[in-house]
Amino acid sequence: MSTSLLHGPYLLLDEQWSPNVSLLHIVEIATKCGVRLFQYRNKIDSMLDCFQKGMVLRKAVADAHATFIVNDRCDLALALEADGVHLGQDDLPLEDARNILGEKKIIGISTHRPEEVIAATKGGADYIGFGPIFPTTTKADHEPVVGITGLKRVRSLTTLPIFAIGGITVESVPAIQQAGGNGVAIASVVYHSKNVEQTFHQLVKLFS
Repeated sequence: MSTSLLHGPYLLLDEQWSPNVSLLHIVEIATKCGVRLFQYRNKIDSMLDCFQKGMVLRKAVADAHATFIVNDRCDLALALEADGVHLGQDDLPLEDARNILGEKKIIGISTHRPEEVIAATKGGADYIGFGPIFPTTTKADHEPVVGITGLKRVRSLTTLPIFAIGGITVESVPAIQQAGGNGVAIASVVYHSKNVEQTFHQLVKLFS
């Protein structure tokens, strides 16, 4: 598939934030500000709840002609007619996910070290998430922080788009871009923001 869509801010729609914010409202603000990439992550609900909640968000993203990726689960991605799936290192192997989803769907993979970047590239991933670049509270059991230096080291190992993950702030984006990052996965920078719309505008502008 074309990698032309795989850059810029990549918003994680994680149900862990839903007690404090409306994910649907966040999607509406984000799309209005120009965010084009979204990932739905739900590790707390039943499959039925994941489907019902995901369908609402999927429709909002589709209505904005943006891209909707599902975290971890190929079955949920198919049920929601999502644009693709994002896999972790402990999820379904890339080859099997591709067999299930087909060649036209986007498959991204979280990576944390050079050998994982190389394997994802050889395996036919469409993009790579790499990190955590900085300490993050979004994922409690995250891998060791790799820093901007780590991102620079793996940039030469792949031609795929790389999204920096972990502890991203508006201020850190220029350094990530200079290190070769094509985009940033964002969560707490938005959900903790006092002015969500302004934060989205700032992030989008940095990649425009």
